[in-house]
Amino acid sequence: MVVPSPTPFRSKKTRALGIPIIDLSLDRSELSEKIVKASEEYGFFKVVNHGVSKDVISSVEREGLDFFSKPAFEKQRAGPATPFGYGCKNIGFNGDHGELEYILLEANPHSIFERSIAISNNPKNFSCAVNDYVQEVRNLGCEILDLVAEGLGIKDKSIFSKLIRDVNSDSCFRINHYPSIDSSVPDFFDQQYSCNVKPTRIGFGEHSDPQILTILRSNDVGGLQICSRDGLWIPVPPDSNQFFVFVGDALQALTNGRLVSVRHRALVNSMKPRMSIMYFGAPPLNAYLTPIPQMVSSQNPRLYGHFTWGEYKNAAYSSRLADHRLNLFKNQL
Repeated sequence: MVVPSPTPFRSKKTRALGIPIIDLSLDRSELSEKIVKASEEYGFFKVVNHGVSKDVISSVEREGLDFFSKPAFEKQRAGPATPFGYGCKNIGFNGDHGELEYILLEANPHSIFERSIAISNNPKNFSCAVNDYVQEVRNLGCEILDLVAEGLGIKDKSIFSKLIRDVNSDSCFRINHYPSIDSSVPDFFDQQYSCNVKPTRIGFGEHSDPQILTILRSNDVGGLQICSRDGLWIPVPPDSNQFFVFVGDALQALTNGRLVSVRHRALVNSMKPRMSIMYFGAPPLNAYLTPIPQMVSSQNPRLYGHFTWGEYKNAAYSSRLADHRLNLFKNQL
């Protein structure tokens, strides 16, 4: 069982910087305003009173822990990740590496069940746990996207959420497991560093998520950091009871750069293993990511050209983690 990390990983500096915390029980008009503001300033926020069942969260965490506790040769039966399945150390196809192992799955029931046969000794339990989790977290993501649309003053509040509700949505589900490593390596967890400083204990390197949004939940072990507008890495205090939301590149493009995808990374803990669970909400492959008309004006000219999610996904998969991939589609009008 993974136990909470000691208090030094709950950075006072992080709290002082005020990483946004959004209470979803607030009045809707206030809530939409706060979500848009956090998405503009940070591209990132924590949500509380989210309504996702604790039983659903516990079940998927239990399945993840069970899989990663298996001997290496058993886990390898579920891989390699091309891109879906089990992966270890290698991230993508372009030479990126990290101190982690992971499961990456398409977020649809049939695919999850098919993959679960190689992942779990009880595929039905695994697939039910993951599908229940995906359904609840997708609903949470759709509610957040509806609030974003309201906060931006868009009449069709489902303009973003319908992209990930679509039956052909390209959304995916991922569990990352970061084993603990040698504690003699210098500690980077509880301090701020320039985003140009490269620590030696990288679990998952600097990147932004290409999808519309990411909803992350982790155990009580530190490691997640976001890069601030002024170029500092900000440690994010872990909270296993809540979810963290990341603006993705696709939402940045759809809002013509008003909402900004956040660059983030994960460091490896020297004391305890960390496990994080992510839902990546993505549109169908043929959906266009060109800025919506309400976000374009003479004062805010169009920043991005006319391209599909499939085209952007291909560009993202063919680049390195740290590349600013959305720049490839700027001003291609």
